[in-house]
Order: sequence, then structure tokens, then C-alpha cells
Amino acid sequence: MIPYVPLGRRPFRLHMGLRPLEPSRWFEFDDDAAAVLSLRARLIEDERARVVALEPAGRAPSAELLAVVLGHLGRFHPERVAPVGDDHPLVEAARLVEEDLCLMVREDAWRLRAAVVCFPSRWDLREKIGATLREIHGPVPGYEAALGDPVDAFFERIDVGRAYWRLNWTLLETPELFVPDAARAAPGGDLADWYFRVERQTFTRLPETGAVVFTIRTYVAAATELARADPEFVGALSDQMASAPPAVQAYKGWVGLAERLDPRRRASSRPDP
Repeated sequence: MIPYVPLGRRPFRLHMGLRPLEPSRWFEFDDDAAAVLSLRARLIEDERARVVALEPAGRAPSAELLAVVLGHLGRFHPERVAPVGDDHPLVEAARLVEEDLCLMVREDAWRLRAAVVCFPSRWDLREKIGATLREIHGPVPGYEAALGDPVDAFFERIDVGRAYWRLNWTLLETPELFVPDAARAAPGGDLADWYFRVERQTFTRLPETGAVVFTIRTYVAAATELARADPEFVGALSDQMASAPPAVQAYKGWVGLAERLDPRRRASSRPDP
């Protein structure tokens, strides 16, 4: 069972949904940690060009982040501290945690200058490195109008020692974590064929370089498992997808899914005779 199911019986709304982050909760480890870390190590070796992106401007923040990660693990997860090799410091940090790691550096704007993203959900890191926040999120319908200014302002005001987190979710037809090439089309079948994918994202400023660390912890569960655990799950899922604007439904791959879940929606969507 995944620890987060960010649904509710309310209309879809594009918003930041930020919450203060308890320092001890920066990184999360669960019973799948060994398997996830093994997969991460394999992807770094076999798919390095697709999961690792490093620019010179990200070197100093990467070195600082590695030291901060080691200090954090030593304090909160001492059993997770491991010897560091001679790879790039961001890669060494990424080998220690289940989260993907991105470093945003303030220049003319906030730009992605270093990242290890082993578990992308239908996007290619190679297309994002060096991009600004607005360029990174450019494909997201409604982002510029609803979140462009608030997100930029948020990155400016993150204080050292005050971190934040948020949740994001979607549906895919695979439980795989590494899905950079998955089409943005609705998954086939019905609930029994779908997987609920949640990203727990955190934001932390590094004290020396001032870079912002953006982490992504990905959880995946079979939709039927979540439906068995919570009788409200299917209704909340249907409500969220049906209430999203058409452009968002297309981008997320939700077109027609609410109607498949709820026969009443199918009936109401039919044209009058």
C-alpha cells in the first residue's frame, strides 16, 4: 500500500498545495528500498544519458548537496550511510536515496542545472536540462496562467531551514517506475488495468550555494488495491478526472476514464435523442 492517495470528493484544481516539511521526513525509505536503490543503480549505469544530466553550473550545488544528504542520513537514517565513490557528487547522492534529485540554480531565472531522474513519468530529462521553471512546465495546460508567477515567487522566498512538500498524481497502465516514453494517452482497459502513480515532491534551499533542491519520490499501486482499501477511492478518482478541463484531461491521459469508471457519467454524456 502506498502512503499517499491525494484525492478528495472535490473538483480538480491546478494548485501548488504546499505544506511545511518536517526535517526528518526529507527522504523516505520503505520495504521496497533495496529493490528501488538497485533499480536506480542499474539505470544510472545502463541509461545514464537519459537519467543523468549535469552542467558546470550545477557542480558546486551538487557537491554541497552530497554533503547535506550524508549529514541528513547520518542524523536520521544512520543505517543508510554508505561509502561514497568517485562519480559526480549528485550521482553519488542519488545512489543513497529513493528520491530523484534536481538542482535549480538562480541565474537570469531559476534554471535546472543538474539532475538525476531515474523515474520520469512521460518526460525526457534531456529536454529539460538548462530550462527555466516556466520552460520546464510549458507543456502543462494552465500552468502559465495559474502557477507561473506563484511558483517563481515561491522559489525566490524559500528560506534556508524551511522546506516544503506537495503531492502530484496520475494514472498509467504500467507499474514500472522508469517510463520516459509512455504516451500521453488514456490507459486501456478499466480499473483492473490501471496503476495509481503518486509523486511526493520536496523543495529545500542549500545554505551555501543558494540552489534549490527539488526531490521526487515516486510511489505506484494497483488501482484495484486502493479501491479495496478505501470505498471512496473510485468515486473520488472519477470526480477528479471528470472535473478537469479538457486540455488537462488530454495532457494527463484521462480522456474517457471517468466514464469508464462510472456508468452514470456514460449515460449523462450521451446526446439527447
